[in-house]
Amino acid sequence: MKTAALHNLGCKVNAYETEAMQQLLEADGYEIVPFTERADVYVINTCSVTNMADRKSRQMIHRAKKLNPDAIVVAAGCYVQTASQSDTLDLSADIIIGNNKKNELVPEIHKFLEDHKQNIDIIDINDGVQDYEVLHVTKTAEHTRAFIKIQDGCNQFCSYCVIPYARGRVRSRDKDDVVREIKDLAESGYQEVVLTGIHLSSYGVKDEYGLIDVIEAVQEIPGIRRIRLGSLEPMIVTEEFASRASKVDKLCPHFHLSLQSGCDETLKRMNRKYTTEEFKASVDYLRKYFEHPAITTDVIVGFPGETEEEFRETKKYLEMIHFYEMHVFKFSIRKGTRAERMPDQIPEQIKSQRSEELIRLAGEMSKEFREEDLHKDVCVLMEEPMELDGQTYWTGFTEEYVRYAVKSDEDLHNRFVRGKAERFLNDEIMLMETYELEK
Repeated sequence: MKTAALHNLGCKVNAYETEAMQQLLEADGYEIVPFTERADVYVINTCSVTNMADRKSRQMIHRAKKLNPDAIVVAAGCYVQTASQSDTLDLSADIIIGNNKKNELVPEIHKFLEDHKQNIDIIDINDGVQDYEVLHVTKTAEHTRAFIKIQDGCNQFCSYCVIPYARGRVRSRDKDDVVREIKDLAESGYQEVVLTGIHLSSYGVKDEYGLIDVIEAVQEIPGIRRIRLGSLEPMIVTEEFASRASKVDKLCPHFHLSLQSGCDETLKRMNRKYTTEEFKASVDYLRKYFEHPAITTDVIVGFPGETEEEFRETKKYLEMIHFYEMHVFKFSIRKGTRAERMPDQIPEQIKSQRSEELIRLAGEMSKEFREEDLHKDVCVLMEEPMELDGQTYWTGFTEEYVRYAVKSDEDLHNRFVRGKAERFLNDEIMLMETYELEK
């Protein structure tokens, strides 16, 4: 039987597309094997969010060639898309497929098998591409929650980011198509879905409907008990959005609002489209309409020109907003962006110091948020077992994405349990010592 192996690099959107390509291969008769094994076809879905991601993409292409020199190696996605625009494309793959062309994977393989000639199928994604590339999944690698891509592209052009050049302009998936796919997944036993996109807040088809409309449509699907959202731009959270969202009882009160800096001057240099005051207004709307929402964010430290005063302003702002979790990143120069050419680049040592300081703050705020869950009745969707001190614990997450554990030798996969935590199992996990299974 012919075999194929796939490797994904990058974000949840990439992961969804990799799973969709895997299912295209399965439909064509391929047996899927681990990427570490010898296969007839290797597919690498590449990433280009950082220079490191570019390097990892090239490494995985070369690794596939070493695993089986006779195999067909396919490189797809963001790295090959951006590298083709800068004439730095690694040409060692047999088939090179850019974004918006992944649904043509199988025909490209068939063509290569006929003529054995390298094929590069990359369109200029920044030249008026408006069609959303339709892909479908009937299962996902995540066994309890399914990530569903509903949007592609970005129009923001932040000064540090290449993604608009890799993904093109904003395109959205038809709402009815989203609903059909999620219905299929619900029938397969999935109870939780995560709506994702490159710039999810831009989701919408003309003036007919937007993100809140698709959330409300998913609410009506039998079998789905939880809806989560990918990263949001803060400006989508108006009072109307927060009010309507609060009436969707399946929507998890866990909102990732991308901040990047708590200093208005730094936000301007980043070409972010909001102020700290506007960001806070969005947070206030969520806290007005949801009882105890988990609000998480991303922060970049050491952006060009970030003075010590600006960093202190950011830290003070983060303390004031008081996030549940923060993902802290040191600024990394991305070739081809405006930030690469900016003066006053910050030394690596200072970036590391600032990063460590915010990571400590993030840990303190996260613990404070989770401590509020102690002695509170919560519902947890169990995902996977873990071994600790010779005991088996099942772990999963609340609606707010707080991780819990129960001690059990029973298979609790994809089961909801309800109970209270009296203490922490470790620094990251709350422990339910007594619980009830939900039907």
